[in-house]
Amino acid sequence: MMEAFNALEQVPWNAELKERALRTLLHSLPLGVVGLLHEDEHTVGYFVVTWGFDLEWDGRDAFLTELYLVPEARGRGLGRLALQELEALSREHGARALHLMYRTENVVAERLYLGHGYTSPPRVFLTKVL
Repeated sequence: MMEAFNALEQVPWNAELKERALRTLLHSLPLGVVGLLHEDEHTVGYFVVTWGFDLEWDGRDAFLTELYLVPEARGRGLGRLALQELEALSREHGARALHLMYRTENVVAERLYLGHGYTSPPRVFLTKVL
């Protein structure tokens, strides 16, 4: 599923590097959490939430770096349920804000996130690859 997510997001895929990073995250709760999404007895998706710290949010914040549902599980409200659970999980771990990014051409994701109360802050998010 990670490979499909990265293809969808147009993120370069290197299985060895992604697996190494995933293993690091799976073995270090202070970095974040990874979870599987299930419907009945089937795994239909996954999520990745990582922790940060920001004085603007009075401490710990969270970043939803990946939320993926297999195509056959989409359109049935599972994304909304996943967001509710992810927000509760983030609160349980002390996060005061949950951030995320999405590609603007992904109108389904945009509709999901905006409909769930996410807003664009009045700042521009920039990245420099190190």
